[in-house]
Amino acid sequence: MSDKDTCITRREFCVTTCQVASGVSLATLFSGCGGSSPTSPGGGASSPLSVMQGQFANARVQVPASGALTDVGGAVLVDSIAGLFLLSRASASAFTAVDAICTHEGCTVNGQDGSTYVCPCHGSRYNRNGQVIAGPAKANLRQYATTFTDGVVTIAL
Repeated sequence: MSDKDTCITRREFCVTTCQVASGVSLATLFSGCGGSSPTSPGGGASSPLSVMQGQFANARVQVPASGALTDVGGAVLVDSIAGLFLLSRASASAFTAVDAICTHEGCTVNGQDGSTYVCPCHGSRYNRNGQVIAGPAKANLRQYATTFTDGVVTIAL
């Protein structure tokens, strides 16, 4: 018999078919792991927020208006025993504070892209007032009242 008349067995056919199907599946899987999807971690161009320690007392968290908070538009992640907060300077004498826990799956929102807060887990985006700009999160971040006196921002809980 010549090579063109050679038959393959059913077993050889099944093995080859399974190998090809596995290769195609793996190629599809790996191509889905990269890129810049807005729902993939690191999918957007975000930079990490600096972290400041907040002092908790009497249902309030106090933070000095220093570092990134000296300029209008600056924002930080405030870490305190009362929780994690995103604090930004809205004007010379006004600040906004929102919960730093993403409403999608509870990750800590710790990045920013311009004036947008970015969750590192699935790419949810929030404006400085905590409103959802892009999902998968559907609920806004909780907002807290703030006061500014003698260079110290107070977040009322």
